[in-house]
Amino acid sequence: MAARPIWRGQIRLALVSIPVEVYSATRSGASIQFHQIHEPSGKRIKYEKVVPGIGPINTDEIIKGFEVSKGEYVLLEPEEIESVKLESRKTLDLAQFVDVNEIDALYYEKPYFVVPADDLAEEAFIVLRDALRAQRKVGIGQLAMRGQEYVVALKPCGRGMLLETLRYADELNKASSYFREIGDAEPDPDLLDLASTLIDKKTAKFDASEFHNRYVDALKGLIEEKRKKKGELVIQDPDDGKAPKGSNVIDLMAALKKSLGDDKGGGANENKGAAKKAPAKKASARTAAAKKAPAKKTAERKRA
Repeated sequence: MAARPIWRGQIRLALVSIPVEVYSATRSGASIQFHQIHEPSGKRIKYEKVVPGIGPINTDEIIKGFEVSKGEYVLLEPEEIESVKLESRKTLDLAQFVDVNEIDALYYEKPYFVVPADDLAEEAFIVLRDALRAQRKVGIGQLAMRGQEYVVALKPCGRGMLLETLRYADELNKASSYFREIGDAEPDPDLLDLASTLIDKKTAKFDASEFHNRYVDALKGLIEEKRKKKGELVIQDPDDGKAPKGSNVIDLMAALKKSLGDDKGGGANENKGAAKKAPAKKASARTAAAKKAPAKKTAERKRA
């Protein structure tokens, strides 16, 4: 069955209107979804709507409510909610244009494919697509659809265009509240140079087909095996489940060099060698202190 457009309308740029169709660019078929099953009977579990102290109720007794404080709700009738829904407009006005890299990735939400609605719209569609590509710009507008209004970004995508819904500013947490504990110290220049070299070495064109969801693949394999035979199968994870701990500079230096295939760690820099020796002295001092501690405790016990 051919895909159905989720929206038909026109993109308007000043006095130019371009009839288009919009299709979902994603699909959920790749994910695994489970249902809860009653094992003795093999039947799927259903849930009743229950009110505490009353029990099961009819669905026609349910009304929507917004919690304004603990246990206090503002009740809304279906007609009241419908009355504030926006009528789906058939026009997407491009209100402004911004540089491709100006929109933070945090704002992007869901992608849609945009195609010309017919042969007559194709010429204007191609002109807008190529103009955006040449200027490295993204068109921004608001689209009313399914009763709500979305901020959207329009950009070239191959022969067509991509429409991406954007999150509103108040839907995002402030990054500063999460990042404020991270220090401002400058990284070690040698470590930074090694990390940059490693990034250069592994730089390549992005190809999404090279990546697979190993969890989903393993689940599909498990499900297929259980279809064929009875019995329990266990997927073993080589990781021990422990959270990784931060390592010292010497370990990081060694790890970066090993990643680059440089296991020699030769004296490219005398300061590196000196940096490696310093922690060893500290370790020796700690070891010596640890050895003296038991003797001191023994002497104290004798005096007691």
